[in-house]
Amino acid sequence: MSDTVRTEPGLQSSWPTEPAGAPPEKRSKAAFVRELPVLIVIAFILALLMKTFLVQAFYIPSESMEPTLHGYPGYNGDRVLVNKLAWRLRDPARGEIVVFIAEHDTAHRSFLSRVRSFLTEGLGVTTPKETDFIKRIIGLPGDTVQVRDNGVYITPAHGKKFKLFEPYIARPSNNGTLVPCGMSASCPQGKTQAPIKVPAGSYFVMGDNRENSADSRFRTPPWIKRSDFVGKAFVKIWPIGRIGLVHVPGYTPKGAVATDRPQQAPTLPIAAVVLGVGAVVRPKTS
Repeated sequence: MSDTVRTEPGLQSSWPTEPAGAPPEKRSKAAFVRELPVLIVIAFILALLMKTFLVQAFYIPSESMEPTLHGYPGYNGDRVLVNKLAWRLRDPARGEIVVFIAEHDTAHRSFLSRVRSFLTEGLGVTTPKETDFIKRIIGLPGDTVQVRDNGVYITPAHGKKFKLFEPYIARPSNNGTLVPCGMSASCPQGKTQAPIKVPAGSYFVMGDNRENSADSRFRTPPWIKRSDFVGKAFVKIWPIGRIGLVHVPGYTPKGAVATDRPQQAPTLPIAAVVLGVGAVVRPKTS
């Protein structure tokens, strides 16, 4: 091998006497105007896909989920994001908050009418014909659920009966507001429920504001089919002072004991959340 020292010019050796090339031509305003409609259409399509399959924003208009989610009449109701992929790879868990279809659109419409409704509702131009509710999952498939004056009692399909610990429900205070019951054993439950077994593929749901919630206790049949689930509420995005993750207690596998652990971070990428935010005000997300 030769010991001759090899040399080569550095990348900057020809600067600045030799330009890298001709500068790019400036784009005319007319070209931008021509491309703008295409960009708008692409943005609408992306927003529609995100909202349909990934994440959707919902407005809380009632007080059925107080104090977890605010919705007092006359106040700015909370806006929450709902993850539509949360239960693709696992089953819904006890204590999670679900948005579900409470009343289906039973009208018979043509194919073109359904397509038009899908586009306009997806983009938030019109209000969906279905009615959505938001509640907390209490009873799982196979559970026997009983609501007494002093609490909720659950008998799993292969387990012993236990009283559910619910740190999220509230009771009226002396000034009329709702305050969390915490460890209290005497939190009001409102309407009671005789023991009822939840069938496979269905769930028993209740509002945190037990005395003002149109939940499973008032439905016939009382359970909600999993096929009617829209998704899991996981974060509050408005008002600014209320921004934060939606609280979900962590229950043991048998469900007999609850520990107050923080909810896991949402599984959706932040970019998907940002692109998918398009709040649709539902008439009765109660």
